[in-house]
Amino acid sequence: MLLLHSGAPWRRLLALLVLTLMLATAAAADVLRIEQALSAEGDSARFPDDAPQRTVALPDDWNASRPGHAGPVWYRVRFDAPIAQDSGEVLALYVERACSNLEVQINGQRLHAAGRMREPVSRNCHHAQLVTLPAALLRPGGNLLDIKVAGEPLERVGSRLRAGGLSALQIGPHAMLAPLHERHLALNVTLPLVLSGSLLLLGGFMCVLGWLNRRHSHLAYFGVLAVGSALLTARLGWRDLPFTGFETEVVLASLMPVVTLAAVQFLLRRAGHRVPGAGLVLLLQCVLVPASLLLGGPARVHLLANAWATLLALEVLVALARFLRRAWRRRGPHGWVAGMLIAGTAALVLVQLLALREPPGSTVLALVHLSLPLTFIGMGLRLVQLHGRALQDAEADRRVLEARIREATEEIERNFAQLTELRIEQVTERERKRIAADLHDDLGAKLLTIVHTSDNERISTLAREALEEMRLSVRGLTGRPVRLIDALGDWRAEAMSRLAQTGIEARWVAPTDDLPQTLSARAYVQTTRILREAVNNIIKHSGATHCTVTCQIEGGDFQLAIQDNGRGIPMELDGRLDRGHGMSSMKHRAKQLQGQCLVESGPGYGTVIRLTLPLERHAVAA
Repeated sequence: MLLLHSGAPWRRLLALLVLTLMLATAAAADVLRIEQALSAEGDSARFPDDAPQRTVALPDDWNASRPGHAGPVWYRVRFDAPIAQDSGEVLALYVERACSNLEVQINGQRLHAAGRMREPVSRNCHHAQLVTLPAALLRPGGNLLDIKVAGEPLERVGSRLRAGGLSALQIGPHAMLAPLHERHLALNVTLPLVLSGSLLLLGGFMCVLGWLNRRHSHLAYFGVLAVGSALLTARLGWRDLPFTGFETEVVLASLMPVVTLAAVQFLLRRAGHRVPGAGLVLLLQCVLVPASLLLGGPARVHLLANAWATLLALEVLVALARFLRRAWRRRGPHGWVAGMLIAGTAALVLVQLLALREPPGSTVLALVHLSLPLTFIGMGLRLVQLHGRALQDAEADRRVLEARIREATEEIERNFAQLTELRIEQVTERERKRIAADLHDDLGAKLLTIVHTSDNERISTLAREALEEMRLSVRGLTGRPVRLIDALGDWRAEAMSRLAQTGIEARWVAPTDDLPQTLSARAYVQTTRILREAVNNIIKHSGATHCTVTCQIEGGDFQLAIQDNGRGIPMELDGRLDRGHGMSSMKHRAKQLQGQCLVESGPGYGTVIRLTLPLERHAVAA
């Protein structure tokens, strides 16, 4: 103890290591390990003293020590209690492996039976046994331990892990052997069963997922693969099946072609390959494997099962090669990940086959058996993740497609509306032209006849004005656009002529350059009528002697200003300009053209009428 509290740190560490080794050695001294036993073959209730006996080394593999033997085997061991009975320690017997089942007797007394010893025999090959040895049945020395093992020869089982045999025995304090027993059960039974349950749930979920999404059938095949693998592992928990050993082996062997079918189809579908006839051949194998075992009988189970296992493994390797070649061609991140997972799983299967050369019950073999379901679970979760991502991408594509369809539908509706409007415009245009032709040919001809034949000057004047108005209406009905420079010429000729005839001095101000703008027929007609109404007001009501008409283009608008030096609008009409002199009709016409008409007037200061017309809009409309 002084060494632990003094000196350099390395001395304290060395002292602690030495103390740990001493405690471990002392503990090991309390455990008796038995590696040799007397054996005899027989199915009696007691050790057959009259049967041929021989000494065998433990662990005892029946395939090496007694090939082909199919009956129970007795083992007898003499031992002295490793600790004193008065120490209070409870002794126990630890048997790491007894395949398929065992019965324990101590000093002639039946102490423990792990299950049925006759067909159907309980399957306890993977279950370590911890048997408490009562102090009342033990003697200080010369204790007789008899163990009866019921098992099958290698020829009658599909795997050497299920062949008959007995491991080395350990006798010691129960408190020291219990952790070994618990660790063995955890590695060889509990953890595999937990993983098997998880794999079963995952496989069932993926079967449903693949069934609902037929385009992703590889998910269903992986689900079948996972369920089949889970059932093969779940046999560890089914120790007392109501089947004989031969029937159990046939059932287990029948799962192999189902798992192979699922594995091959999963790899081929995942790679995008469709091999004609492959599904039929794989289904046929599911019938041939159990049929061949039934025809071969119990004595050929190992031979036939391993032959089929080799063939099925080759089929999986061929499918794996196709998948890896496809993954190499894609070289995408998802393809690489899936390829690495599947290649890793295949490598684990190969390692598991090689690990069968390890002695049954070894820790290496247990870890390898655990790694395979873990890898399947990881692969299944990865496939679910990829499927979820694919669903998200599909949903996003669906939303984009819906948006495009919506846009296309709206575009079609707009085009249809435009075509409808165009059709209506075409019909309206034809009707306008028909009415214009009728007006020009019928009414125009009659008005013209009145103008030339009437002796009454007033009637001739009215007929002439009606003819001019009719011609203007006909021009509006024809719908042909008018160049702005031509419209200015028409307006100038008409306004100057009418003002000059009444003795009013007129002045016209307008651009002289060639203007590229055009006016629609409607804008031309309405503007002409506004100008006529303004000239009429000047002639009839203003008493003006001078009038100025100004035309200009500013900011994309056509502006027309008509100013006179007359008496202006009387006071009694102040605030009610829209009710007299045709002002309301002028403003209404301007509003129809999406423009405005303003009137500025005062008694004795003359009147100004300002028309503003958005020229570009009417040019486009034309």
